[in-house]
Amino acid sequence: MTNALRLILLYIGIAMAVSSCSGTGSYNREIDEAPERALSFSMSISSSSNQYAERLKDINDVKWIKELEKLTKTDLKIRMFPLKDFHERMSLMFASNDIPDVVQNIGGATTTGMSGSVEAGIFMPLDELLKEHAPNIMREVPEEAWAETSYNGQIYGIPSWLSIPSRRATYIRSDLLKRTGLPAPETVEEFLDVLRAMKRLGVEYPYQMRENFKYADTILGAFDVLPSQYEIVDGEVVPKFFDVEHMTAALQTYKTMLDEELIPKDFATITQGEYSKRIESGQAGIWSANAKTLSDSRNKISMAVPEAEVDIIPSPRGPEQWGGYLLYPNVASSYYINRKISADKAADIVRFFDWMLTPEAETYFSFGIENDTYRYEDGEIRFTIPETDEEIDLDSFRTGLWFVHDGIYMKQREQLTENGRDMLFAMDNVVSREGLGTVRFFPALHSFAKYPDLVPQSDDVGPKLIIDHMIRMIYGAEPISDWPKVIEEYKAKGGNDILEEATRRYRENNGVSVTENLK
Repeated sequence: MTNALRLILLYIGIAMAVSSCSGTGSYNREIDEAPERALSFSMSISSSSNQYAERLKDINDVKWIKELEKLTKTDLKIRMFPLKDFHERMSLMFASNDIPDVVQNIGGATTTGMSGSVEAGIFMPLDELLKEHAPNIMREVPEEAWAETSYNGQIYGIPSWLSIPSRRATYIRSDLLKRTGLPAPETVEEFLDVLRAMKRLGVEYPYQMRENFKYADTILGAFDVLPSQYEIVDGEVVPKFFDVEHMTAALQTYKTMLDEELIPKDFATITQGEYSKRIESGQAGIWSANAKTLSDSRNKISMAVPEAEVDIIPSPRGPEQWGGYLLYPNVASSYYINRKISADKAADIVRFFDWMLTPEAETYFSFGIENDTYRYEDGEIRFTIPETDEEIDLDSFRTGLWFVHDGIYMKQREQLTENGRDMLFAMDNVVSREGLGTVRFFPALHSFAKYPDLVPQSDDVGPKLIIDHMIRMIYGAEPISDWPKVIEEYKAKGGNDILEEATRRYRENNGVSVTENLK
């Protein structure tokens, strides 16, 4: 199917859906009134790259889904889209007008995955529903998150939010670091010295990279030139890669790492699966990952290398003393209710999401089913942390069903184990003190649709045009000194239009969010 045909189908689907929308009616049920019968509704969600989930023939047959239905008196009909195809599958869903009662999106109301559906009236505004039927949600969700799930002053999405927008961390094999005799690196130069020492120890991949610099941007962060990010310079919005001095320094650092075999020679083509496999097999010395996966990382690596020690350390700092990774948007995912469903059904769905902020929900998503995956002993929860890959994936699938909550970590669960307590310490004392801000637009800039190769592919992957040049320069196919020419090419191929619109929106304070670097 061509892109043009998809766009035509999308507009047809949106028009059909809007024309068939019925009024939402009055929402007069009491907040604590349970539905007279089991609530049945359909829902689309992402697989979040969970390997167990992506192998399922029917997600609705899993015991975690059945237990969730039991706890909430619902009959769920879930369809799941693999994360790698999420945006494409969402676009086809809207184009075919086959839209479930509830749609999950990665991000907020006007991001790419929603295909303009909120603006087109596919989903209902939720302000009154939330005020009447969701006291927990209204109490817990921060204002910054509502801003990302709203459009034209109305709330459309129920968010799963992040109270700490800095989540990624620099991981290190501490056992290997001890063998080098060096301290944990604090600067880029010390970072390279540690990698060189690990190489001399025989570590195959001292720093593990992957395609498109995704989860492989430690050096870009140190120089504050993450190619997906924007900043304000002299009152104008510009990409951070316009900083020629720091961008060329970052590229030269990566080239040095490649020339000295401190990163894989095939770094530009390493998939997510291969990236994880190399880390979990003990082949890597340093890498980046979400800080809340510390327990899983330790467990998986220890299966291959029992003596391995894995820790989170402060990310190396560059010349301006910046370091870390991107600060995430306030919204990790959000949930939208189809405008075509009845008023009573919509109210019940809102109550379903509100239940997720209750103690009962926290216990279920954190620990599972009583006398199956956990038990009470002397009034305290006894829970065995999953260890095998299969156990970890199955457990992660359940926790991924916690649709609405503060997604930074599951504190009740993490406090039970040494690994969990180490993660909480790292999150509160290391990760929360580093991270790089940007300028975001809600909804996205209109000019993005005209110049797809100039648009960041996500919050953590830069424009294709820029990434392609970066890769060629690191491999030596282009001189790094030509970076100013790359900037001029970006401007000539549509970048000027993008930045003109971005600056205008910024000056008008029209759907703009500006986050500052942490230091």
